[in-house]
Formats: sequence, C-alpha cells, structure tokens
Amino acid sequence: MNFHREPITFVGVVNLKVQNLERSIAFYQEIIGFKVLEQTERKANLTADGKTVLLSIEQPNSIIPKQGRTTGLYHFALLLPERSDLAQIVQHFIENGVQLGSSDHLVSEALYLSDPDGNGIEVYTDRDPSEWYWNNSEVDMSVDPLNFPDLLSTWNHQPWKGLPAGTVMGHIHLHVSELENTEEFYTKGLGFDVVKRYGAQALFISDGKYHHHIGLNTWNGVGAPTPPSNSVGLKSFDLMLPNEEKKKLIVAQLKDIGAPITEENGNTLTTDPSGNRIRLKV
Repeated sequence: MNFHREPITFVGVVNLKVQNLERSIAFYQEIIGFKVLEQTERKANLTADGKTVLLSIEQPNSIIPKQGRTTGLYHFALLLPERSDLAQIVQHFIENGVQLGSSDHLVSEALYLSDPDGNGIEVYTDRDPSEWYWNNSEVDMSVDPLNFPDLLSTWNHQPWKGLPAGTVMGHIHLHVSELENTEEFYTKGLGFDVVKRYGAQALFISDGKYHHHIGLNTWNGVGAPTPPSNSVGLKSFDLMLPNEEKKKLIVAQLKDIGAPITEENGNTLTTDPSGNRIRLKV
C-alpha cells in the first residue's frame, strides 16, 4: 500500500451528491461495509477504519437525478488490503443478490457495481507490484475475465464484518470531454505521469509508478458537457499532497497553464478542463 502515502500524491476523500441521504447511508453501510463517522441532516462522512474519511455523501437542496452523457464520475475505487478480503466481499455480494461486473486487469482484480443513484464503484485488490509488467513507461493492463473459483479459494469462511480497516481510496476514474487539454492539466499542472493509453479514448495517470491513481476517458462522448451543479454525481475529490512545498509547486504549475485556483472554506480548489473539481490537501 506504499502507493497511497507520502511522498506519493494520491486520491483522498471522494465527495458525492446523492438524492436520498438515508437510502445512500443504508447502502454504503449494509452493502459496501462502511461505518458512519459523522452525520448531519444533509451529509455523512464514511470510514473503513473508524478514523479516516474515505467517502463523503451529501443531499443538496433541489437535487436532480444523475445526468447521462456528461463529464464527472465514472467510478471511485476502494482498494482492499488482501485478496482474501476481495473474496469475502464477493461472497457477501452474492448472499445479498448484488449485481456485479468484474475484470482481471493483470495489475489488479476488480468488481464493479453502482450505488442507488448510479454512482459507479469499483472494489479491487492489487497484485504484487513485482508482477506488473512495464513496457518502458507504460504498464500492461487488460480487461480479462476474473477467475472467480480461484479468487474464492482464498475465502476464509469468516462472517463478513464490513470493509477491512486497511481499505484506502485506490483511485478515481473520470469522464472528461477531451484528452489533450486534460492530459496537460493532470501532467504539467498536477504533476502526474501517463502510465497507459487506450487509443484516443482513455489515459491512465499516476505518481510513483502506481498502475493508476486517476483514469480519464471520453466514453460519454468528445465534447460531453459538465453536469448541472445540483445533479447527482461527483462534487469533488481530494488530492493528498505530501507537504506544503509540493502544494505550492503544484499551485504554481496550475497557474502557469492557466488553470483556475480558488480558496473555499480554507481549501484550495482547482477544476480540470471538464469541470471536475479537485481539492488540494496536505
């Protein structure tokens, strides 16, 4: 899990907008296995270890359903510490009749589902980095069928107790409107490296040679619009920076490429060319 701690830049809290807070809390507790750390009438902060917020959900006034063919969240991805943890949540999903997608990405094994509002979720476990294959600066990733019998052979037959305490926000994958300016924003502005390209439709970026901290795709259409601010979906996500010096450097780099920088409630925010909001945190 060294790809999600300093000195690496990685994704922290993901902030989502939902239509019905109580319905979403029930789903994220009972199906995904989060614990509620703090809750108000309109917002809840969710945790795996009882201390660290990984997901924040809120129900804004006059919220409207998720809008199709727009930019924003494709999925956020919860990284489990052990392969047996993934086997255990598979068993839990089966017992609860949860509809799943799945894939073997070579670097990782992944499950896919959606919350009640259609927000995409990945739950995954990484293969050991010694097993990742790098071709110069690009990591080999695929979309192969997941071997469920082999995965479930690691299940320990213990009762499910929710997300393991060592769960982290492994990555986020975003719908964007185009890739050229987006790549400049995330590489020259935020300082990430491109580690994989899928033709002209998607690219994957990371820090510290991870397989990806952020995925970016144009699968909702080149020129896809930013959704209305009161629609279900991504409000913002946090980028965790190792220190104030790195934060100052990134703010300067963002200003150099003309990216917006604003201060809001003590947070430094920027917005990618597709309207995805990012909070820069130390």
